[in-house]
Amino acid sequence: MATRRLEAVGAASAEDAWDRYRRIAAWPTWSPQIRRVAASAEQIGPGVTGRVYFPGGLSLPFIVTAVDAPARTWGWVVRLGPVSLTLTHRVRAHPRGSATELVMEGPDAILLAYTPLAWVALRKLVARR
Repeated sequence: MATRRLEAVGAASAEDAWDRYRRIAAWPTWSPQIRRVAASAEQIGPGVTGRVYFPGGLSLPFIVTAVDAPARTWGWVVRLGPVSLTLTHRVRAHPRGSATELVMEGPDAILLAYTPLAWVALRKLVARR
């Protein structure tokens, strides 16, 4: 099991960036690797489940494991068969707008492959629209 941490800073306010995480239907607007999401709720919350749909027909189940809205943090687990990827997100105010942090835990090969996609998504998440 490996761990990787990414951070991006952008001009969006922390409230706007958090709202983009909070509203599940908004995920494809800032995460280019996500085509659509089917979830048991419209907003993230502990125990919310669903599937994330990627290009090429791949879809993976997920469960939201924790949300702390006042702290703007949340976590979820995405599974591919017996392999899981744990993602923990944080948004905070920054002098230039907002900063977001992602900590990923999973097999190193998956983290290596996913890191460039995650980096692009994080930068879009905190960008001003």
